[in-house]
Amino acid sequence: MHKNLITLFFIALLYSCSSEDHTQEIIVYSPHGKEVLADFSERFEQQNPGTKILWLVMGSQDVLDRIRSEKVNPQADLWWGAPSSFFMNAANEDLLQPYKPTWSAALNKTQHDSLDRWYATYLTPEVIAFNSQVLTKETAPQNWDDLLKPEWQNKICIRNPIASGTMRAIYSAMIWRFYKETGSPKKGYEWLSKFDASTKSYPANPTLMYLQLARQEALITLWNMPDIELQKQVYDYPFDYVLPKNGTPVLAEGLAIIKNSKNPDLAKRFYEFITTPENLAIQAEKYFRIPARNDIPPEMLPKWMNDANINAMDIDWQVFSEKSKEWMEYWSQNIKGAGKP
Repeated sequence: MHKNLITLFFIALLYSCSSEDHTQEIIVYSPHGKEVLADFSERFEQQNPGTKILWLVMGSQDVLDRIRSEKVNPQADLWWGAPSSFFMNAANEDLLQPYKPTWSAALNKTQHDSLDRWYATYLTPEVIAFNSQVLTKETAPQNWDDLLKPEWQNKICIRNPIASGTMRAIYSAMIWRFYKETGSPKKGYEWLSKFDASTKSYPANPTLMYLQLARQEALITLWNMPDIELQKQVYDYPFDYVLPKNGTPVLAEGLAIIKNSKNPDLAKRFYEFITTPENLAIQAEKYFRIPARNDIPPEMLPKWMNDANINAMDIDWQVFSEKSKEWMEYWSQNIKGAGKP
């Protein structure tokens, strides 16, 4: 059976089972890991008896594709996490329900939709990650262009970018570095072609990518800082990372209620719950997520977060939302594997 049908059957089964005891429930689609989703679903349910949060983890592009396919009969109530460009596309396609959170004034205008269809929860820097048993912060690549040096040939693994919001953002940023000057993706495509020649493999999901890096089947990957910190500190993987000196994309990770949600009131309650200063501080401490809200006192956040020196790349995210699909389709059809035997 197709995996989408299996998932929809699973959701329908959950609905039918819980309807017998009149439990209120919502379904959350998210690329965030099971750790944070399970934790905050349980916290919410404990504080709100008679509620149930069901969640499905999938890549950002998979979330958007699923919400599109379910537009006539939405299965999810809340979308938690993905780069802002994905939410911009969803908003333009009339897939999101406007909702203005109580803390809306705590974001700048680039971190939310002008019609309140999505708001940012986290700011997520992208990094060059490496196996710390072999490399150090000094010997690893220091910037994006270092990745093209001969010494990294066949020592790089990359999570398949097509389904990943993180990798789509990084690859689009590599094109953007040239596009902003020329108005053409040509030089960006040339950069990605050289990078593809150095890339050993494209694991289908983050878990496979972590395993390849840990086993030294590859020494380097590109990924987001919070997930690398989580794997390093919680699961004891031999990972570390470099923040590229020539600037890095810092993603505004969105949150939105799905249009025609079956339980919008409960979705709004969970929306507010996971974005309180107290809960964002827990997410910062336990899951290394940098809150987008600018009204959280520094003393509530980890020291490393206050001390982080992140050189954010200047990006027009509206251009990303308009061009990313075109750029990634070109990469998939014309660049990936083209220089390999």
